[in-house]
Amino acid sequence: MATFISHSPAETEAFAASLGAGLPHGSVIGLSGELGAGKTQFVKGLARGLRLTDRVHSPTFALLNIYSHGPVPLFHLDLYRLETTGQIVAAGLEEYFTPQGISVVEWFERWQGPEPACVRRFDLQILNETGRSISYE
Repeated sequence: MATFISHSPAETEAFAASLGAGLPHGSVIGLSGELGAGKTQFVKGLARGLRLTDRVHSPTFALLNIYSHGPVPLFHLDLYRLETTGQIVAAGLEEYFTPQGISVVEWFERWQGPEPACVRRFDLQILNETGRSISYE
């Protein structure tokens, strides 16, 4: 386990952008952390690293946002309102755990289905008003 300490939202974005640049097609990025920990900020950076031009915003109420203005589509899922794998499957989100592009899943710990073949997990923790600890495999 490694840890990156971010001192600002801009540092969180820059860290994620550096990861996005090298992600293989079919990757799943699993994000965990409490509300306000910076998960969506992380996705903004990831999208920038993937050279996507779409405006990234939280899919909490939509469950899924698809960003396709770039070399590879990014599927951004938010499982906050879904409590079980059955609800995730019923919502039609199961296919994004084996994506035709790259998926990033907020509240990843709620997925109890088959482990994606190419998954990287990140846990974001609030340190203070702007600081975050990002632990990852």
